Amino acid sequence: MPITDVFKAQPASYAQKKEYEFKKTLGQGTFGIVRSARWKAADPPIDVAVKVISKKILKGHFEIVESEMSVLKGLDHPHIVKLLSWFESKDKFYLVFEEATGGELFDRILARGRFTESDACKVIRSITSAIEYLHDHNIVHRDIKPENILFRTKAEDANVVLVDFGIAKHMENESEVLTNVCGSFGYAAPEVLSKKGHGMQVDLWSIGVITYTMLCGYTPFRSDDPARLAAETQRGKIEFHDRYWKNISAEAKDFVKSCLTVDPAHRISAGQAMRHPWLMRAEGEPIVNGPDISIGLKENYRKRWKTAINAVRASTKFKAALSTSTLTSPVSETGDKKLAPDGGEEEESHNNGDAVRRGPTPPTREELLSDDEAYESAEEESGTQNAGKTPGSGLSGVVELLERAKLNP
Repeated sequence: MPITDVFKAQPASYAQKKEYEFKKTLGQGTFGIVRSARWKAADPPIDVAVKVISKKILKGHFEIVESEMSVLKGLDHPHIVKLLSWFESKDKFYLVFEEATGGELFDRILARGRFTESDACKVIRSITSAIEYLHDHNIVHRDIKPENILFRTKAEDANVVLVDFGIAKHMENESEVLTNVCGSFGYAAPEVLSKKGHGMQVDLWSIGVITYTMLCGYTPFRSDDPARLAAETQRGKIEFHDRYWKNISAEAKDFVKSCLTVDPAHRISAGQAMRHPWLMRAEGEPIVNGPDISIGLKENYRKRWKTAINAVRASTKFKAALSTSTLTSPVSETGDKKLAPDGGEEEESHNNGDAVRRGPTPPTREELLSDDEAYESAEEESGTQNAGKTPGSGLSGVVELLERAKLNP
């Protein structure tokens, strides 16, 4: 095809691409990549993150991208990523976001020399305020997890920002019931796993899981078997092992329990969470000379968080879990005993199941930057892929979601 014909085939908005000077790749996933760029046409020019999404891999489901843009449009909150602009080529979408360069939540904590309960309280209050804002606008995020909480800059006092609105939903009203299974395994609420219908309260469950993990260094539900992990989640039994929790305040523990209430009707709301005594501390006196709670993360979280598991085995187990009663029945009390984080025995398998699982190979960098149709997607060529973490990569797809520890919407 003559080069002139290629440009004639481009949508009108494609002309905006020349306004950007593309730089390094920030992340890569099944549907595309996120690249740092300089938006030269902005006044003044600014650094942005551009999410480049392959239309071919979306296979005609462009409403996924349209939904994400619709949710983000008009939102203005200090702890929610801003969608600044967008344009498209004939085979890709380009979503332009403000850039958050400070790193993911837990990576930042691990790299920091000291992190206290007071620090954790401030982070959770910031994210909860974002959730309250979303819920006030009848938006449920549905994929709150550490990877989707980024620091704006590398400055020590940088704010956190919530990203990835790929499976967020703009609800008709706060009582609307959603029935699709979605979210990230390990952070999804019990009502999502049981397919009984869910609403805004799922976001508070995820906040509870993150808070628990941040304060002690391991997740509240720790089986490495998907079916057992789902059953643990639905049972909702929370333990505060003395080794890691003895110096954590009673208010913090109560906040965790209020979020991790199995029945969503009795679970704390975002507004109530903001008024909880523990989060109110973030506006008042700090916990003076509190203990360094990052020790738990360094001991327990890092070695499990990035562990890859066999993709086929994980996919098979998860599919089986979705089709069996183990999702809605408690795990047997006669399960294998393993050592708890505090050295005592606990029932069942309590290994951290938060593994990064391999998914389909994304289009190459060259493919994503070529704005023509002269390539086949890697998914069509091989059917197997390597998944990387892409900020804002909540777009659904069975292979990606299963093998990146996600549930299929």
